Amino acid sequence: MSDLDDKSHQILRILQREGRIPNLELADRVGLSPSACLRRVQDMERKGVITGYRAVVDPAKTGTGFVAYVTVGLSQHTKAAQAEFESLMRAAPQVRECHNITGTVEYLLRVEARDLPAYKHFHTEYLGAFPYLNTLTTMVVMGSPKDERA
Repeated sequence: MSDLDDKSHQILRILQREGRIPNLELADRVGLSPSACLRRVQDMERKGVITGYRAVVDPAKTGTGFVAYVTVGLSQHTKAAQAEFESLMRAAPQVRECHNITGTVEYLLRVEARDLPAYKHFHTEYLGAFPYLNTLTTMVVMGSPKDERA
């Protein structure tokens, strides 16, 4: 259960969209004094509510022209098979997100690659080589009208 009040939730919503907002502006927008606002932010950092800050990067300007979501089903449903798969995904720079999910498959990945041939190489040589792979389904991102990931 969270002990965050409405002001702290308000601060978090703003920081999730604008992580580099100056404290003076943040304090003004949430209706707190700058010192009270800074204390709240620092307290949330200490408690692990805020776990870090990230740069939001334009994929096209970094050479990433292909984004897909991939569902992965494993043929073995053991802790060892899952641990091995998760270790492989942590080591893959193309995998930007890896989620263990419920349903008919075990994992949902967000994969970013230079282009379709680069993704095909990753799909065939990396994912396809995993010994406990059962199913792979790729959904290519055509556009992202809303994306609040930071």
